[in-house]
Amino acid sequence: MKIFDPHIHMYSRTTDDYERMALAGVTMIVEPGGFWLGNLRKRAGTFFDYFDHLIHYEPQRAAEFGIEHRCTVSMNPKEANDENLAAEVLEMLPQYLENERVVAIGEIGFDQITKAEEKVFIAQLELARQTGLPVLIHSPHNDKKRGIERILAVLKELDYPLERAVVDHNTEETIALTKDAGYWAGHTVYPLKKLSPDRATTILQQYGTDRMLINSSADWGISDPLAVAKTAVVMRRRGFSAEEIRKVVWQNPHAFYSPSGRLSDET
Repeated sequence: MKIFDPHIHMYSRTTDDYERMALAGVTMIVEPGGFWLGNLRKRAGTFFDYFDHLIHYEPQRAAEFGIEHRCTVSMNPKEANDENLAAEVLEMLPQYLENERVVAIGEIGFDQITKAEEKVFIAQLELARQTGLPVLIHSPHNDKKRGIERILAVLKELDYPLERAVVDHNTEETIALTKDAGYWAGHTVYPLKKLSPDRATTILQQYGTDRMLINSSADWGISDPLAVAKTAVVMRRRGFSAEEIRKVVWQNPHAFYSPSGRLSDET
């Protein structure tokens, strides 16, 4: 079964990880460009160098193992609190959105749920609306429920299209909010800090597979680039059909990013 990981930070992974992913059936990935690199950036140019890496170099590493690599770009929520830096990045962002490898704007949303973060969040939602690109929305690690409540309130205030936004990093505490609002719901399977394959599968059993995404978000922390494949195994053990599993690990992410017009055919 082919697997599409819709959110994985390969910038922080080794080439060996690409090999393992290919052996596990991963053939397509999206790498979010709204990635905090570990230290707060001091200059806008560091964002642009990073975007160039995702657009030009990372796809070459992936292609060596038969994996199609696409990315998103954005001003991330954490660093959006530096308002001068954010303004510089937002000014240049449109030129990156024209690239054929960029399939969405993201990660955007909230980190500390500040006014500065919300200002940048709204600006990028409007930019996505203008370009027709989907948006990948980051929910905060702390105070997640309040963060998602505010995310959904902003989307409602803007009358944002349901099919063009995924609210990511849902847990058992928040999934009902996202599902009831009608947006795509992302779930990060990540050791220790987020969902396990078992917990993610339980959520799928309770809430169904429509507009549901599973990702590994593998980054600098203790994480697993095979998390989506491992969740598929648990789904099979729990009685999900091959069609249901394929929907979650392939069809859904493909459907979400397809409005960009920059993915290969679903099959």
